[in-house]
Amino acid sequence: MRRVALLIETSRSYGRELLRGIKRYSVERGPWSLFVEVRDLESKPPSWLKSWDGDGILTRSGSAAIATAVKRMGVPAVELRSTRLGASFPFVGVDNKAVGAMVADHLLERGFRHFGVYALDTESFFVERRDSFLKQLRQHGLSCTEFRQAGSTEKPSQWERQQSRLMQWIEELPKPVGIMACTDQLGCWLLDACSRQGVRVPEELAVVGVENDETFTTMSTPPLSSVRLAGHQIGYEAASLLDRLFGGEQVPQHTLIAPVGIETRQSSDVVAIENPLLSQAIQLIRDRACKGLRVSDILEVVPISRSSLERGCRTVVGRSPNEEINRVRIHHVCDLLRETDLSLEHIAHRSGFNTSQYMLQLFKRTMGVTPGTYRRQYWIGKNLRVERVAIEMYRGTTASVDKGCGLRKGDSISK
Repeated sequence: MRRVALLIETSRSYGRELLRGIKRYSVERGPWSLFVEVRDLESKPPSWLKSWDGDGILTRSGSAAIATAVKRMGVPAVELRSTRLGASFPFVGVDNKAVGAMVADHLLERGFRHFGVYALDTESFFVERRDSFLKQLRQHGLSCTEFRQAGSTEKPSQWERQQSRLMQWIEELPKPVGIMACTDQLGCWLLDACSRQGVRVPEELAVVGVENDETFTTMSTPPLSSVRLAGHQIGYEAASLLDRLFGGEQVPQHTLIAPVGIETRQSSDVVAIENPLLSQAIQLIRDRACKGLRVSDILEVVPISRSSLERGCRTVVGRSPNEEINRVRIHHVCDLLRETDLSLEHIAHRSGFNTSQYMLQLFKRTMGVTPGTYRRQYWIGKNLRVERVAIEMYRGTTASVDKGCGLRKGDSISK
């Protein structure tokens, strides 16, 4: 039985998701003997590590001391936090460039044209989130104001000074404004400053955090929207790489996995459009697109002409009303493909399509792949050999055959 030490924090939701993914790999491919203990990112190297006689380590190195201690063990190891400290180990982690772009698109879809970013530069992945957010906005000809977190906030006096600075920044921002907080903790602090300042969230200021940490997202007032990272998949893939290292295989040095999506809560659940009739129309699309809504239904509810609706919708969201209805439906289809095992017929019905054939055509035209391929890429099923194909397809590698099952990339594979 392989003995694997897990130097992964248990204090955050993301770390616990990683552990669940690792555990699942161990159950399916092991069993492994997994050593895990209560940890946080600031924990020191455990005293037992020096004399531990194990086979491999999965680590989230929060300090140089952890990375050095793991390296000294001389056993196969995989890093799950960043390449800054554990550069000598294969790395599996979050595609943070995709995170920033996803938040920008989320706020753009809600009609925001003023933006801010609450940034950190203590880690390269925070910088990547910020830079990709800014890049996505620039591609739409839009600018962004930055507030950078600086210094310690442990003492009450430092906390109060920080919140005063945040409140001043908030006051100077044009409204309505959409803001990405590079972590959920920053998002929580930002919402506190809004509450003190009397700024209405999300009507005047919408906030999206990153990591979907249940402590911060639920403690915030209002609850914080946040990017949901693929922690379970990352943990599973890291365990798979470690297993391949045990077998003496060559493995990728750098594996990035895109976030799952944004968990929309009250802090960004808004349509930020000054025209009240147009705002009502777009909100109606968001609420009822998957219930069979048609453009004619909008015109029956909202006192606006078809030409004004068409013109206004294209100006604000860059799409016609019908295109926006289909966008919301396709987004819901993606959620159902990832999170359920419903048939395509049921998914079409739940997403507001009259026929599954039309859904298939529109999905392929919009996403560039069929729903079946999308599901294989983003939803890892229980069959391990299908998982391996899905992972390779996700990475976009040139490997065409999984030797364990004889499947070729692009083959039709049932769940």
